[in-house]
Amino acid sequence: MRLRIIIVEPRYQINLGYIARVSKNFGVDRLFLVRPRTRIGERAIMFSKHASELLRGAKACASIGEAARGCSVIIGTTGVVSKAQMSFSRTYPMAEAAKVAARMAKGGTAAVLIGRDDTGLTKDELEMCDIVAHVTTNPEYPVLNISHALGIVLYAMAGEGLKASGGSIGKGMPAGVKETEYLFRVFDLMIKGKKIRNRKAVRSVFRRMVRVSRPNGREVHALITALK
Repeated sequence: MRLRIIIVEPRYQINLGYIARVSKNFGVDRLFLVRPRTRIGERAIMFSKHASELLRGAKACASIGEAARGCSVIIGTTGVVSKAQMSFSRTYPMAEAAKVAARMAKGGTAAVLIGRDDTGLTKDELEMCDIVAHVTTNPEYPVLNISHALGIVLYAMAGEGLKASGGSIGKGMPAGVKETEYLFRVFDLMIKGKKIRNRKAVRSVFRRMVRVSRPNGREVHALITALK
């Protein structure tokens, strides 16, 4: 069971430095950066202390989908619970989210999305996630710095026995992922010609339900046969 850390559109070098430092504290061996808005410069290296190799080896990706390819569960993070609720996402306190993620990712890889330094993850991005984790904080000042939030996430996930590792994009995919993706394509074709007001939400909910239930190969093929 592995853990992949994905940072979405990081903006400040100081945060990248701190992210690398706390990641190394928990054994993370690679970072994935989605559309970074800053370069990895001297300031980032300085604040990373002895984890500069994580920054130098960070993988830049064009999209969350590319960065999370091959992962069996995607965990979003947010300091604004109402945003997650608007996205039809299942939101859990961090400790409970770690337990749910451990069950869902058994034998596979769990991707943790850390949002932007300034605005966090968007509603649409949270819709891509199977579950959303929320760190309970002072309601008068609830939003954490992304590096602080990542430290709490890593601590909670490590407690559930998840191995922090970058892994290789597109390789080592857990059993059933290809069949599940085919099921999703069949479902999309099925609803394509139907009058559905919020087609995007329907697709998102179906995907989340399938991933949470963790169907085996026979069950996935049975669903494909039924939908066809």
